[in-house]
Amino acid sequence: MERKVLIIAEVGVNHNGEINIAKNLIDMAKDAGADIIKFQTFISEKVVSRYAPKAEYQNINTSSKESQLDMVKKLELSFDEFRELDKYCKAKEIEFLSTAFDSRSIDFLSSLDMKRWKIPSGEITNLPYLIKIAKLHKPVILSTGMSTIEDIQEALSILRENGAGEITVLHCTTEYPTPFKDVNLNAMNTIKKMFKIPVGYSDHTKGIEVPIAAVTLGATIIEKHFTLDRNMEGPDHKASLEPEELKAMVSAIRNVEASLGSGEKKPAASEQKNMAIARKSIVANCKIKKGDVFTEDNITVKRPGNGISPMKWFEVIGQVAIRDFEEDELIEL
Repeated sequence: MERKVLIIAEVGVNHNGEINIAKNLIDMAKDAGADIIKFQTFISEKVVSRYAPKAEYQNINTSSKESQLDMVKKLELSFDEFRELDKYCKAKEIEFLSTAFDSRSIDFLSSLDMKRWKIPSGEITNLPYLIKIAKLHKPVILSTGMSTIEDIQEALSILRENGAGEITVLHCTTEYPTPFKDVNLNAMNTIKKMFKIPVGYSDHTKGIEVPIAAVTLGATIIEKHFTLDRNMEGPDHKASLEPEELKAMVSAIRNVEASLGSGEKKPAASEQKNMAIARKSIVANCKIKKGDVFTEDNITVKRPGNGISPMKWFEVIGQVAIRDFEEDELIEL
């Protein structure tokens, strides 16, 4: 079966700034069956000012004494380390993807010739950033956490006007973890209908139910954070899947994807052999002599279904038996 749903295993910064952990995560994503593994590439001082506060979930999951800049600096990998990770992904035959958060990181990742670009929710209102990504003329995945329809419309216009390739819009809720009541999964199809564009879902809920549900609603891309261990220190581990959970999510998505089918209603190949067993035919209700007229008293309907269909009941009534029939024998005309 041709895969339709692209599954992105999102490392983000769950490598905790250590390349060996990043490589372990690549191994885990490949083993789980993900199509893409995604990182985040940034120069901390180019992204976060020293006055930027941390989000509530970041304060909960990291030391409340450090600033956002201090926290992010510990999670930064160098460009050389990303080159190594890109080569490692090629060797493991899994697609490397990383989100750039500043202009220099865009330039660097462009040198790796990534197949596509991912724009995170926080950059959807960053005009210079959107223009620079668009001018690379590659496919774009646009996350829309915290966004209104107007934000999405404006970002799409900028991307298209500046030459972006095919765009897929991901519905997303930027809270870690996202409460189920705030997911609003139906908004994904609102985006699809309004902009006539492929859609997907970037998930921050606990568990795997919501991304699976998104596939049933037409998501073409699923993105999900994962980690080696949710108990590790760092801002995103608590809202991430562990390796076996990632594997379970990928497996479930593939099963759901296969089960959606073409939409044409017809007997499936696997059930055709059961039609004669489960359906019924017109049979003799008692002994019938040659020349007798078929009536509602001397014929009935029973399994198997390899004789005259009961849908022809009234065509059979009134006809004359061409031979003798024993009780339960299939009627022939």
